[in-house]
Amino acid sequence: MHTDDRGESPAQRADRNWNELLQELRVMQTGVQILTGFLLTLPFQSRFADLDHYQRTVYLVLVVTAVIATALIVAPVSVHRSLFRQQMKRVIVTQADRLARVALGVLALVMTGATLLVFDVVVGRTEGIVAGATVLVVLALVWVVLPEVLRRRK
Repeated sequence: MHTDDRGESPAQRADRNWNELLQELRVMQTGVQILTGFLLTLPFQSRFADLDHYQRTVYLVLVVTAVIATALIVAPVSVHRSLFRQQMKRVIVTQADRLARVALGVLALVMTGATLLVFDVVVGRTEGIVAGATVLVVLALVWVVLPEVLRRRK
């Protein structure tokens, strides 16, 4: 049995990586659930009828995007269930990692769009676009650029 610098076998490493990934998915799932819940309640608010065509379109795109984010976050669990006891943990972890990375990107779009919509409704179109763009830039900096900077400093 080959071990690495942590003294883990490949199977132990896959188990550890899977557990770490599940913790990360739990964090993402909470955020997506809150955003999706918020979006799903909007049509039942009295002011929803006042939204213009642009705002309704943004809203509908956000609902679909939030559902896609939810599907991507839950997909690793489905893959794991489907392949459970098939001696494929490393494949499962690799695919789950890819799904989680895509889910983060989709979650960034939902967060950006939700910010855009709220600012658009509350203060105006230009402010909504600026706020949404700002959120997107901040998320790109902390979710993409920062990890890359840290990786290069290693």
